[in-house]
Amino acid sequence: MNITICIGSSCHLKGSRKIINTLDQLITDNNLQDQVTMAGSFCMGRCTEGVCVTLDGEFFSLTPETAEDFFNNEVLRRIEQ
Repeated sequence: MNITICIGSSCHLKGSRKIINTLDQLITDNNLQDQVTMAGSFCMGRCTEGVCVTLDGEFFSLTPETAEDFFNNEVLRRIEQ
């Protein structure tokens, strides 16, 4: 499973670093380092929608406050399938 997080200037100002830290901690806490990889990307072209994140190519718009819900509802759900 691949998660790509925008680290461009707009997303950085909206909290991409906090999202990266949250997701990294959740991946570690759930012992998923062998199943989930994270990468950074510059502008994904949807700057007005929040921090741009893709999960296996599917687009999501996150905030630092929604990162844990994203992990629980999308990442864990897909791993459990």
